[in-house]
Amino acid sequence: MPSSDDDRLVALETRLLRDDPRFVRRFRAGRPARPQEYRRTRAWWLLAAGLTTLGTGIAVADGLVIAAGLVLAGVAVERCDPQRTRTGQRRGRAPR
Repeated sequence: MPSSDDDRLVALETRLLRDDPRFVRRFRAGRPARPQEYRRTRAWWLLAAGLTTLGTGIAVADGLVIAAGLVLAGVAVERCDPQRTRTGQRRGRAPR
């Protein structure tokens, strides 16, 4: 391989190590983990908590609890977005 290809591979490895160190550690150990953008377990738990809070608010007819459930569910749905980047902006959209 020419040295330019080696340099690109080293740069790719460095960027991947900086972006998702857990994935790199598991990959080196021979047990690859899902990349960070596909780990959504916390988002699912947050969605379940939000929907439970929303249901409880509806059952007890409390507007504040309903609002809290809606906010939690909205945050969870936003965390499930596959196009979300670490900086909070979505890829493919022009900045405002």
